Amino acid sequence: METFDTLIIGGGPAGLTAAIYAKRAGLSMVCLDPSPMGGGQIVNTYEVDNYPGLPGISGMQLGMEMKKHAEKLGADIRVETVQSVEKDEDVWKVTSNKETYLTKTIILCAGASNRKLGVPGEKDLTGAGVSYCATCDGAFFRNKVTAVIGGGDVALEDAIFLSRFASKVYLIHRRDAFRGAKVLQDEALSIDKIQVLYDTIPDEIQGDGQVNGLKVHNKKTGESQVLPVNGVFIAVGTEPNTHDWSWLPERDEKGYIIAGEDGVTSIPGIFAAGDVRTKQLRQVITAAADGANAVTSVQRYLIEH
Repeated sequence: METFDTLIIGGGPAGLTAAIYAKRAGLSMVCLDPSPMGGGQIVNTYEVDNYPGLPGISGMQLGMEMKKHAEKLGADIRVETVQSVEKDEDVWKVTSNKETYLTKTIILCAGASNRKLGVPGEKDLTGAGVSYCATCDGAFFRNKVTAVIGGGDVALEDAIFLSRFASKVYLIHRRDAFRGAKVLQDEALSIDKIQVLYDTIPDEIQGDGQVNGLKVHNKKTGESQVLPVNGVFIAVGTEPNTHDWSWLPERDEKGYIIAGEDGVTSIPGIFAAGDVRTKQLRQVITAAADGANAVTSVQRYLIEH
């Protein structure tokens, strides 16, 4: 069985950049990604306007271009889900749903997923009016009333995007000011279709087989109301895809793998890159930088070991 220099878990911007840098460094590698499309969360973004040199590119196109770049260099990208990792003498044994691999190092780029609200109706109505991706599902709500829950960049972007289709968009935030970029705040607040509800918390998503209402309350006044909405888009942040893997390096209280810009973790030979690691800013550009740095750390590790 071939022993790879490095095995990359995840095919988002961090994983694909790591694959590009690994191939350019002459390392033997394989990248395992559970998604056949690749590109990670970025493929769900309607427009990426802050990636240098490519203003206004769609997230899906950017993700596809990154994957094509890696494959053009000969990167071996396989659609597989990692199930277990264990140390086997001087190498790691990685078992997926299809095969078992041996590798000298691992670059963990598993990314993060949308955080859930945890309110009644959310789980039952997911896919029936509850969505975590406005760019995926927004077109289904043409001339309908929608609500976006959140106060960061994604929530603001979602509200702006939905205003192109929906007849009305409630933008619901639990605080009295948004956390997102000022340029996004200004645009959202300038759109007549968007009605902002500050200091407001969702209590229940209502509907019988399909969303027809969102119960909320104002945390300052205590007043409750049911908003007549057809769709609820949840954008309250992410949580790392660290699952219940027992082999993971040390993590913080939120589950993110503790690693600096070099990707070095508490376990020698395992490196972390992208949204799965502790960091200040989770964006495409920082994920790509992480992937490049992780490969540099892998090269140093291979030389020293």
